[in-house]
Order: sequence, then C-alpha cells, then structure tokens
Amino acid sequence: MNIFEKKDLLYGGDYNPEQWLGYDGIWEQDIQLMKKAGVNCVSVGIFSWALIEREEGVFDFSWLDTVIENLYKNGISVILATPSGARPPWLSQKYPEVLRVREDRVKHIYGKRHNHCFTSPVYREKTAIIDEKLSKRYGHHPAVIMWHISNELSGDCHCPRCQERFREWLKAKYDNDIEKLNHAWWGAFWSHHYTEWSQIESPSSIGEIGVHAHVLDWKRFSNDMMIEFYNHEVSAVKKYSDLPVTTNFMEIEEINYHKFEKYVDIVSWDCYPRWHNDKESVYDTAVWTAFHHDLFRSMKQKPFLMMESTPSLVNWNDTNKLKAPGLNILASMQAIAHGSEGVLYFQMRKSRGSFEKFHGALIDHDGSGETRVFGEAAQLGRILKDNAKLKGGSSDSQVAVIYDYENGWAIDELCGLKNDRGYKETCIKHYKALKGSGINVDVIGPGADFSRYKLISAPMLYMVPDSTAKRIREYIAGGGIFVATYLTSYVDENDLCHLGGFPGGLKDVFGIWNEEIDSIYGENAVIANGSEYTVTDFCERIHPDKDTEVIATYKYDFYAGEPAVTRHGYNKGMAYYIGARTGVDYLHRLYGEAMQKAGVLVPDVTLGKGISMTKRGEYTFLMNFSDKAAAAVSNGVNFTLEPYGFKII
Repeated sequence: MNIFEKKDLLYGGDYNPEQWLGYDGIWEQDIQLMKKAGVNCVSVGIFSWALIEREEGVFDFSWLDTVIENLYKNGISVILATPSGARPPWLSQKYPEVLRVREDRVKHIYGKRHNHCFTSPVYREKTAIIDEKLSKRYGHHPAVIMWHISNELSGDCHCPRCQERFREWLKAKYDNDIEKLNHAWWGAFWSHHYTEWSQIESPSSIGEIGVHAHVLDWKRFSNDMMIEFYNHEVSAVKKYSDLPVTTNFMEIEEINYHKFEKYVDIVSWDCYPRWHNDKESVYDTAVWTAFHHDLFRSMKQKPFLMMESTPSLVNWNDTNKLKAPGLNILASMQAIAHGSEGVLYFQMRKSRGSFEKFHGALIDHDGSGETRVFGEAAQLGRILKDNAKLKGGSSDSQVAVIYDYENGWAIDELCGLKNDRGYKETCIKHYKALKGSGINVDVIGPGADFSRYKLISAPMLYMVPDSTAKRIREYIAGGGIFVATYLTSYVDENDLCHLGGFPGGLKDVFGIWNEEIDSIYGENAVIANGSEYTVTDFCERIHPDKDTEVIATYKYDFYAGEPAVTRHGYNKGMAYYIGARTGVDYLHRLYGEAMQKAGVLVPDVTLGKGISMTKRGEYTFLMNFSDKAAAAVSNGVNFTLEPYGFKII
C-alpha cells in the first residue's frame, strides 16, 4: 500500500531511531507514545548512512530491519529515505572529490550536511549502491509506502568538474556558438568578450559576479545538476521498487521548483513559518504559509504533503518562540485545508545532543506523554483520524498569482532602484488581497496552463521572454483578465532589456508606455474614485493610449495627477496595469472589481479580523489566526471562532 492508497490522512514525521542504538527500551517507548498520539506514518533513514555502511562496502541493515518491522506490527507506515543528504566521514576521507568547492574556490572539509558535489561520479556511484540495496531489501515491504529522495536539496559546487560541466551545459544551450553566448551575456560590456569556452568560470566574488545573464545561467545549470542528481537516485530506488517518490521542497528561492515538479510523484515541502514573530501578526504569517501551501499544491494540481513542520518551536531563528496553545492544531489544519494529505513533523523524539537537541518534537527529553505539546499533538491525531474524508479532495481555483523563481533571481541581480526590491513579498501581498475575498487562489509558474483561470495576477514580472509574452497575449485576447504591476517585462530570459520601450512586447496589450520608474523615500499616494491610498517604494510614469482608461492617479511629486493605474480592453479580455506599489487596501478594492468583470464566483462571506477561508472539495474551512475570538458570516449563517480555532463546514 502506498500513500495514494491509504484511507487516512498521514500523521507523524521524521524518526531517527539510529540515534538511540544501545539505549534499551527507547524504541519500544517511542512506538507506544506514537500510538498514543495517533501517529500512523514516520520518515526513516534520512541521516542513517554512517550507521548502515560503517565502512566502505560493509553494510548492516539489522537495526533498520528491526525498526521497520516493529513499526509495521504497530500499524505505523514508513516513508523510507535515501541517506545522501549527509555522508559518513570515511567517504569524505577516502574520496575528497565528493566535497564541494565554494564560490571563492575554497574546498569544504568534512562536516555539516548537504555539502556534496552533485556532479561527482564517486558520490553518484556510492549513493546508487546504498540506494539499490535499500530498494531491494525494503522496496516491497508492506510498511514502506513511499521513497523520500535525499533531503532538502540545495546549494552548488564550483569544483573543476562542475566548471567543465558548466561549459558543456553552455555549449548545449548556445548551440556550440560562443558568439551567441557573447550576445546573450552582452560580452562587449567591460570587455567580457569570450573567444574560448575554457575562459568561462562560474560566478565568484574573486572573479565575475556583475554579468547578470552569466549568474542566471549558472543558477539554471546548478538547478539542472540538482535535478540530474535526484533522478540518478530515483533510478536506483526504482530498480527494485515501483513505490512513488518525493523529495522535500523548501521556502528557499535558490531552486526553481517549477522545473523540479514533474520529477516527483507527490510534491512535498518543509513548512516552518515564523509564528509569533515581532514583525507581523499571526494572520500575516498565516497568509505567508497559505501562499506556500498553494504554491506547492498548484504545481501538480493535486494534493501535496507537508513533509516537515514543528509541533512547537524551531531552533534556528534569532528568537525561537513557542507556539501558543491551539496554534499547532490550527496551523496543521491549515495545511489540510490547502490540500496536504497529512501532517508530518520534524521530529518524533528530540535528539539528545548536537544542533537539534532543542528543536521541537513530539517526544521531549522527559520521555513522557504528559507535556503540553504532546497533549495537543494527540488531540490533533484524533482530529485527523475523524476527518479522513478530507483526503484526496481537490482545491479548485478560478484565480491565480504567477510566482516565477527565475524572475526572482533576475530581480535580485538587478543593479539599481532600491536594494530591497521584495519580489516574493509583493506576490504574497497580491495573494493576500485576493484571499481576503474568501476564494481559493492558485500560485503558478509562468509555464502553467493559463486557460484554467478567469483572472491571473502577475506582480513584478520583470523577466518576460517572447514565449511568455505570447502566452499572456493569447490569454487576454481569449477573454482572460490579467493584472500586472510596475517592473513588468523589462528584460528577456537573458536579462537583456527589451528595446522599444516597456512593458516590452506587451505595450499594445496593456495600452501603455512606461517611460521611467522612480524609487521613492517615504510615501506617495494614488487617488482612485475619490479615495486616497498609500504608495511606497516604486512609482512608474506611464503614458496611456487613447483607448486606455485611467483608474487612479498620483497625488504627489512632479508627476502628481499623472496616471498610476490603468485598465485596457484587448480583444475579448482586459489588462490592468498597476504602476505603483500600493497597499493591500487598494489591491483588495481593485481585485474586487477585476473579479467581478472576470465572472469569478466570490462566496457570500464576511470574514472577521484574523479569519481565513479556504475550500477543499465540498468542505469549507474557516480558521481564526488571532488570539481573540472572531466572527464570520457565510451564506447568512453566523459563526464564532475561538482564539486559534477553526470550523469545517
């Protein structure tokens, strides 16, 4: 039985029994406490390599046999990991080539985790050997329901082998024509005109980091090497097993997960919001979390899996705050509401020593089931068991926000404007404005199927290749409503500025010409329908065509009275252009109008402060991300939600 066939929502998390070898009774105690909490699934083996293969070619699976069999006998399923995220010391000592080289060309020594070279033939060989043995031994064990490939893949390597692979990658991309590369990288700038492929090095703080297309290509190459390494491991575990595979995605921006999504059978991610931080409300943190849930759910338009979360606190923030009573249950149910097939924690039992000994866990150092955290986790286990009917439910959306990882890379590399450009934060702000109406919102990449949606929002879509411009044009012409903002379509996929004016290739679609952009201190404002709305950071000076409607104007500076927001009909559809960074209050108003024009079905609800609404299948979730009771009205029915409470309708 695999994850797709199980009837219950998954509940459990990362379990590291190898840390307790030699401690009599701990494994038995763990299982009893897991059962008491309602745990039905654990991830095993993520960092077990050193205790499976203690020396090269000498394998000991006896302890893992015992653990998996005991879990199975107690009704607990296993997601079995390949242990490539952290290799044993003997491997680094004997084969130092597996160690990464930093961008400043300094080679790592053994330590930490995730610092292996993805292109290393030796590392690939050694991972394949242990992966195949795991597959052959456990690939048909009735406890094992899925493969967890490596762990939180990330980073890059600048070793000589990776340099050579990078040059090969560039030759393939540019048809072995170095002049094509010189043009794409704008090589005449700073006399960076290459005549031999061997002259090209990866970006480095002791070399070149100012050629933006160069940096983008390196990030794309590193992304491809990560996927190549992942697929190498998938081939190894698939040799003896046909179980589904996943690898745990994260909130980081250095990986283009949109390119990764097709290689996993189920998208999973590690969810660690900064609850109770000193910079935003719990509700705003919940919006951040919901955005990511919807991002990962939208990748395959199927339920995903929250592979990691914490039942209490984390250990890596400047200040590590406890979750208030009730918040773990609410945050877990938020994941279910947005499409997760379960709730998994890091970790089942706290490590006794080292870096994660004070990270949250189901079982604390006291080893009892009497803690506040355990009691709340056990309550959640019962709630998940009682709501198994939610499993597999769809989360259909008529509206989407485009979030493009590579576009974010390009914006980060941009020199000028303001140092903190806030691409992701802006996407979340637009998502928040849409979610405030109680609708479901997908978060998609630029290559997604636009035809699924009546309205698409694309904040700060700075990098627009011709192919993406064509898709936007066709979507609007066919009747879609498209909302764009400042910094739209400035550059192509090589970070070369579009010629002929911005938004390049789409001026006729939006019915404007963007002449210049102002980075501002303090605030400006826009006036719309007699009301004033605050503007920060960016103001574009845009010139509308004669058939383009101006729906907001600037209040201050030398461009006071000039257009700030426009609306333009294009064939059967409509294009909005927001030329300034406004607040959520204005965006909520604008999207309300745009959704009405698009024919989006908006629920008849009034949501009190702190309340979020999401629909999964036939069930509607009302969730109160506030430490105060709050009210909601849905279809004429009044609901009162306790602090950090929720209702499933």
